[in-house]
Amino acid sequence: MSAETLSGRPLRLLRMLYANGKSEKSYSINVKQSELAKQLDISRQALSSHLRKLRRNGCIRTGRGFIDITEKGLAVLGASTNPVFVFIKVSSIKQDKVYQKLQEFPIQQIFRVKGDMDAVLIVALEKLDETLKKLGSIEGIEKTKSYMAIEALK
Repeated sequence: MSAETLSGRPLRLLRMLYANGKSEKSYSINVKQSELAKQLDISRQALSSHLRKLRRNGCIRTGRGFIDITEKGLAVLGASTNPVFVFIKVSSIKQDKVYQKLQEFPIQQIFRVKGDMDAVLIVALEKLDETLKKLGSIEGIEKTKSYMAIEALK
């Protein structure tokens, strides 16, 4: 399943759950379905139908008072519970242009950092090759280092 086969409100719902969830081994959100329906401006019955579709496709697990986004759901969103961290060294005179270009990347998060590197990108493993190719085409990036997470310890 890909983002193309999931569209409309079910995809919007999955994105909202991801944005409001917290990362454990999956993304979890503790919320009443009536509250979700209100946030999406749809009826409780319509929400139930969308959740059923997401469950049937293996994108979420639900229980009393919680919804978990599964690895499959995270993959649809281009995210992962085991991300890759890409550290970037940027030429000081090109920093503004580089940071602006990084905003267009298919990444989960970007951090400016202090130390021997200037930025850290959090990237889904599936997007790593694409990200590294794009980084290679940006003038001002002097060096990159990539580290893949094996498991979250907390």
